[in-house]
Order: sequence, then C-alpha cells, then structure tokens
Amino acid sequence: MHYSFDFMSVFVNWPRLLEGAWLTVQLSALAIVLGFVLGTLCALADKSKIWLLRALVKTYVEIIRNTPLLVQVFLVYFGLASIGLKLSAEFSAVIALTVNVGAYTSEIMRAGINSIHPGQIEAAECLGMSRFHVYWHVVLLPAVERVYPSLTSQFILLMLASSITSQISAEELTATANLVQSETFRSFEVYVVIALAYLALSFLFRAAFWMIGKASFVRKRKLGTNL
Repeated sequence: MHYSFDFMSVFVNWPRLLEGAWLTVQLSALAIVLGFVLGTLCALADKSKIWLLRALVKTYVEIIRNTPLLVQVFLVYFGLASIGLKLSAEFSAVIALTVNVGAYTSEIMRAGINSIHPGQIEAAECLGMSRFHVYWHVVLLPAVERVYPSLTSQFILLMLASSITSQISAEELTATANLVQSETFRSFEVYVVIALAYLALSFLFRAAFWMIGKASFVRKRKLGTNL
C-alpha cells in the first residue's frame, strides 16, 4: 500500500490551527483559575464543623470523580439548554472544566491542608494572628507549596482534556483539526501536527507553572529546591 504524505495541506491552515490553540489556552487558563478557587474553598469546607457542608463537598467530589468528563460537558451544554438556559459552547466548556478540575483540586488541597501540623495553627493563634491571617499564611500558602507539583500535573491534564469540548462545537484546537481534516482528507498528517501542538502546549504550561512557582515560593527558591 502506497501513501503519499502531504503536510503542506495542513500547514496552509496554520492561522486556523493557531486560533484554535489560542482558544484552548484561554479555556484552560480560565478553568484552572476558577477551578483552583473552587477546589480550595471545597477543601476548606471539608474541614468545617458543619456536617451538611462537609457532606455536600464529599458528594460533589465523588460525583465528579466517578463520572466521565464528556458526560459532564454534555450535562452542562445540553442539560441546561433543555431547561431553557442556553449557553455558548465556550462558556459551557469553561463551566464543565471548572467543575471537573475543582473536584480534583479539592482532594489535592485537602491533602496539603491536612499536612499542616495543628501545633502550627495553635502557635499562630497564640501570637494573636487573626483567623484570616492564620488560614492564609499558616495553612493555605504552605499547603499550596507542598502540593504544587500535583496541582501542576492536574492542570496540565485539564488542558489536554479540554479537547473533549470539541464535542459541543467549542472551536478549540481539536475541533479546528477536525474541520481541517474533513476539508483536506489528510487525517494522519492533521493529527500528527495536532499531537505535536498539544505536546508544545504541555511544555508551555509546565514552563509557566515553573515560573509561577519560582516567583511564589520564596523559601524553596532560596533553598534551591525543585518545584
């Protein structure tokens, strides 16, 4: 069987692919920020003395972690539309990705918070620190520092998983690749290029997180500890 490779038919569509890659970055970055906030709040709520709040958080985490992301995307996009709340594909994608990564971030942050020795909190309270400053300086910042590599890996996985949103016509990188493939009939060439594009995005995100870690965690930077 003879097959003639033709990557030029893919490269001539580079502006469209670049636009799709940029939308992938935007969707992922927004979902990462919102998901981190949501996950951190859930992790703190899981330490609450209010049993109903803890039960709600655990239920949310278990439901999200035990259902496919694709189903969650469909529920947001088609489910909300069926009750009269019509959202754009991109907005629905951000909501679904945020809800998904929030559950995983909650578990990662919970582990980080649990790693803080109760004696440190008691010592901070004895020094007269406010409850906010205790949670911010003694609990949250050290917790994030300890689990930062795990958070980084989870957020990169989220960026790669954003390709699923192509199923609701969010015009990110995979959706654009599907359109180019349907026009050029060069499936192999298109998806080889897209695989390399996702690989490049992964390295880009990892470098960005590395720089954020270096800027945020002064103690590790002074000790020369790898993030």
